[in-house]
Amino acid sequence: MAKRPKALDLIKSEADLKDHLQPVVCGGDILGYSYVREFHEHYGIDPIVLSAIDVKVTSSSKFCDYRVIPEVNDEEGLVETLSQIGRHLEEQGKVGLVVGSADWNTRVISAHKEELSEWYVVPYIDFDLLDAITQKETFYGICEELGIAYPKTWYLDCADQESTLDTSAFPYPLIAKPSNSATYDLLQFHGKKKIYEIETPEELARVYDVVRHSGYQHKLIVQDFVPGEDDAIRSLTTFSDAEGNLCAVSGGRVVLQDHSPLALGNPVCILGERVDRIIRDAAKFLKHVGYHGFANFDIKYDSRDGSYRFFEVNTRPGKNTFYMSLGGLPFIKPLVEDWVLGRQLPYQEAYKPFVYTVIPSSVVEKTVKDEALRSRVLAMYKDGQAASPEGYEPDSFMHKFWAGVSFYRQPSKFKKYVWDTGGKQADVD
Repeated sequence: MAKRPKALDLIKSEADLKDHLQPVVCGGDILGYSYVREFHEHYGIDPIVLSAIDVKVTSSSKFCDYRVIPEVNDEEGLVETLSQIGRHLEEQGKVGLVVGSADWNTRVISAHKEELSEWYVVPYIDFDLLDAITQKETFYGICEELGIAYPKTWYLDCADQESTLDTSAFPYPLIAKPSNSATYDLLQFHGKKKIYEIETPEELARVYDVVRHSGYQHKLIVQDFVPGEDDAIRSLTTFSDAEGNLCAVSGGRVVLQDHSPLALGNPVCILGERVDRIIRDAAKFLKHVGYHGFANFDIKYDSRDGSYRFFEVNTRPGKNTFYMSLGGLPFIKPLVEDWVLGRQLPYQEAYKPFVYTVIPSSVVEKTVKDEALRSRVLAMYKDGQAASPEGYEPDSFMHKFWAGVSFYRQPSKFKKYVWDTGGKQADVD
């Protein structure tokens, strides 16, 4: 039988949460702050936030206990820190709820789920399943089996330093990206990008050579480039119960992505949009693998055949999951009600009109090419339907200051990486 925190027995109803539940958030980024905001706003609970660095926009919040601990930046240090906190919580008659804001710490938490479950509710799937479906080759194999559209894909072995590559065998343009993003994210090397846009055989040869000599030992994925601007991308966030049944869903059309090299692909503006086909495909995938908890799917509309092609599943809420809250369902509600309170969840959709945004309207006005989409989104800014998780009115003056710094530096980022480059990617310095 799996371990279960003793203090969990003290939580009989929502009224017991404030006295006996202690969320512990690993990471101080925008998802980390979203957890802080949501736990305070809906349960009156201030999470502990663990980070190796001081992320001012979150550390300045008055609604969390922000701890800068350099050791949590590696697996051993994170597990030891969580264990120490867990023992202390047990002495206080509290149960922890541990969540991660990045792929790598989610993997660590899942890998150590059994030992951490002595003190924490660990709302993640078991590591074997997590490890399998986050490998793109396995993910696409499941999509093939279930009839879910995905881009044509090839896999290049980066562990073999001596292999040669016939670059003439591929159609161009292409997209290249690591199959194991959690491992790749920890590497530092010149020219590193989250995603590589490849126009020529020479460019593919160069990228393959750079990545496999960086210390990355997994597969490099090379994919058919699905045409379309940022606004062809769709984001879907799901929550499913212990039997893999879809219980909560929200999603939208990406209006703009971050175009800086190390954050390329992270949506910075999303318009709420319901697409029945991708909801059905996601539900089919979740049920098939027996997925429990939050998942986030990256999808792109293919104008060539009208399909929606699934690119990957993230085994945690995405950084922009606050859009579920904007859509009408506070995103921590299903998490707490299922994993902590043990309730059976009704099916819920969160598609009230929203624009999730971390950029000023001026960036949308100058960057979005589709006139109808641009006008629609700008009208929602004007009507107060555009919001950022960091715009939490009750929080401290210093939080508002740092949130403003982050928000209003976005035009300079778009100038550097989009407007001044004609849309071409810039290398990491």
